[in-house]
Amino acid sequence: MVHKPTKVELAAAVGRTVPDVIAPNLKVLFCGINPSVYTAVVTYNFARPGNRFWPTLFAAGFTPRLFKPEEQQELLPLGFGITNVVDRATVAAADLSIAELRKGGKQLVEKVHKYNPQVLALLGISVYQAAFGQKGSGVGLQNLMIGNTQVWVLPNPSGLNAHFPPRRLAEVYRELQNYVG
Repeated sequence: MVHKPTKVELAAAVGRTVPDVIAPNLKVLFCGINPSVYTAVVTYNFARPGNRFWPTLFAAGFTPRLFKPEEQQELLPLGFGITNVVDRATVAAADLSIAELRKGGKQLVEKVHKYNPQVLALLGISVYQAAFGQKGSGVGLQNLMIGNTQVWVLPNPSGLNAHFPPRRLAEVYRELQNYVG
């Protein structure tokens, strides 16, 4: 079980990085904005209590059961991985500048060319718009391709995203799951 970080540990985690869960030729490379300090302390993606990533993956049919964050490596045999637009952990995504998001977008393009996933799924409309300069974009399949990789935008699974309650979040993620089969 993941331990609950202390305030001191959380404060010390600002700026840390968390390794990607990645391999060549994945079906979907899920891409968050950046790691939270909570994630940086425990070293598992989407580990913060209240984050709906893992329950949503299960509800949408990506995983055969509800995975715990510490089981993140079990995504790889299923054809799924995790990365972030910006590698450094922050207290809030709002701590990132537009320039940092754009730089992260360029680095993400390089990563996608290297690993060649079928789909790059960006978790958040605003991060996609900022990182790739795609104003007016919405959720779903995008016109943008990176090499042979299709770009897809999904709602951010943060518990703070009130626009998408759990059931609706799962429905939108299921559209991608149906797309990649």
